[in-house]
Amino acid sequence: MKFPIAAVLAFGTAAAAQAATYTLETNYTQAVFRWDHLGFSNPAAQLAQGAGRLEFDAMNPALSRVEVTFPLSTLATGVPDLDEHLKSEDFFEVAKYPTATFTSTKVEAGMGAGRFKVAGNLTLHGITRPVTLEATLLKTGNNARTGVASVGFNATATIKRSEFGLGDFVPQVSDAVRIEVTTQGAEAKALAAYRQKQEEEKKKEAAGKK
Repeated sequence: MKFPIAAVLAFGTAAAAQAATYTLETNYTQAVFRWDHLGFSNPAAQLAQGAGRLEFDAMNPALSRVEVTFPLSTLATGVPDLDEHLKSEDFFEVAKYPTATFTSTKVEAGMGAGRFKVAGNLTLHGITRPVTLEATLLKTGNNARTGVASVGFNATATIKRSEFGLGDFVPQVSDAVRIEVTTQGAEAKALAAYRQKQEEEKKKEAAGKK
């Protein structure tokens, strides 16, 4: 059976225009936010265990999208009293708003190879505002430990905390907060298969010890 050339080309274009889907690995997805304290120092806090999904097409960034959620219970400054204060009703109200989520709405190529502008919405403290991330591709390739196709990025943005109902002590403590994110994603289906295999091996090992 012969196929019209236009149909073949259309199929090929559709196949090419499909972004790869990655699962963001929680152990390697973190965010650091930094602020100015009275002009004397620039303290920082970290969020960890970010989880989410990435669709990435390096040839056509417009097909890419990302969503990532951080549990605010992981917030850590290295100062226990400050951690408690930031998680309290005075700031993040973690008991009421336990997560922070970024969902992209548009991805486009940035200035330079491997750079992207990722526009989206950040939901924090029950408030959603537009935020644009400046993202840099770190690496693509197979993970040397798992063999799974992987990709890694760093991204930065600056927000005004007062826009999220977190404006206490402004301007003595800066309204502007710089956010730095790092994430590593693994091809979703291959990662799921790898994890399933790991679980099966653990069960076999446990059964052998009985």
